[in-house]
Amino acid sequence: MTVTGIIAEFNPFHNGHKYLLKQAEGLKIVAMSGNFVQRGEPAIVDKWIRAQMALENGADLVVELPFLVAVQSADHFAKGAVEILSRLGIDQLTFGTEAVLDYQVIATVYSEKEAEMEAFLRSLPEDLSYPQKTQKMWETFAGVEFTGDTPNHILGLAYAKACAGKGITLKPIKRQGAGYHSEEKEVAYASATSIRLHKEDQDFVAKFMPNSQLFQSAPQVSWEDYDQLLRYQILTHPDLTQIFQVNEELANRIKEAVRSTSSVEELVEKVATKRYTKARVRRILTYILVGATEQALPDAIHVLGFSAKGQAHLKGLKKSVEIVTRIGKEPWDALTQQADQVYQLGHPQLPEQIWGRVPVRVEDQ
Repeated sequence: MTVTGIIAEFNPFHNGHKYLLKQAEGLKIVAMSGNFVQRGEPAIVDKWIRAQMALENGADLVVELPFLVAVQSADHFAKGAVEILSRLGIDQLTFGTEAVLDYQVIATVYSEKEAEMEAFLRSLPEDLSYPQKTQKMWETFAGVEFTGDTPNHILGLAYAKACAGKGITLKPIKRQGAGYHSEEKEVAYASATSIRLHKEDQDFVAKFMPNSQLFQSAPQVSWEDYDQLLRYQILTHPDLTQIFQVNEELANRIKEAVRSTSSVEELVEKVATKRYTKARVRRILTYILVGATEQALPDAIHVLGFSAKGQAHLKGLKKSVEIVTRIGKEPWDALTQQADQVYQLGHPQLPEQIWGRVPVRVEDQ
């Protein structure tokens, strides 16, 4: 049987995600961000709710991306996620994209010219942001064109790079409806951005989310709920350069900007430069919020939920892969668990995220 991997945030899960799962073949394994997501912000609802949403709409197994995989630039995010899915036995990767290219050919180009392409990246001017550098690399070596705001396409290229040489078939699916950052309401498929923005509009949410009641009844958070805690961390930390990926320049910019801004978004605007993109600054602020430091990724894979089919697949893997279904005295990943505890501070009704939590189980669809 085909085993398909999907890398996702489901922030929150919407009809476009349901469509993607429907297009995926065979057993469907989702590697999903935990309580903080790739662009550097808290997930609107917790990881257990989002895992349940996915399982109720076609996923067979949902595993968690460790914090230092989930909250990373596209290349690191993709590499870490593909590594986990590869260990879980996927033979193809399905993903949504604004531009359906032959990503398999692109993966082959990278596997054949990796050293040359990475050397090219290193040779580019330092004043370019990393996304700008990678775009130039793909344009130069694979003839890929970039038009406007296409984050899923950029992730697709990162997936191609991560899958190079692993024998994983890439299955891009044309993104349906609104663009990733679209805030529009009059569309066939609303984006997660639009749903987060219009979350108070119950009719809108119900129209574009298959699990709208589950979403609407769950505690919801945003950066605003962590603003004061973030400021406290910035103002009291003796040396921000101890935090993951914070250099002296960023530390100084953040310390200076925090005194004259009144929201996280204002802080991002003030700290960001051509070199330090807003997404990178948001990730840096997330690292500061949770006190992230550089550390090794866990060997074990944490399971958030499964169907009967997914559970059977897990049983077949247990001899070759260390699986964690319940976190006890021994941590699965200390940093992810620390991030979970910080996440819980964002809303008084957020349930326990770690201790005693067992995988969500759903009946096979």
